[in-house]
Amino acid sequence: MSTTLSFRTTSEFVEQTQSFAGMVGLKSSDYVREAVREKNERVMADRLANLSRKLSGKHQSFNESMDDSIGDGIA
Repeated sequence: MSTTLSFRTTSEFVEQTQSFAGMVGLKSSDYVREAVREKNERVMADRLANLSRKLSGKHQSFNESMDDSIGDGIA
């Protein structure tokens, strides 16, 4: 199933996009689709990296608190 996505832009942007698409041998719609796909992948990768850093910090904090309790005499 295919859906149309449209957006408003300047004629300069359209001309530049069409020119670049032609340079790489793509139709402008394929060029834009690939550009958006790449941007989506970068945003997702950045989001995953950020979440990973947050979880890593929480795990490190937890592990340090557990290390501190090793010698407290509780079995």
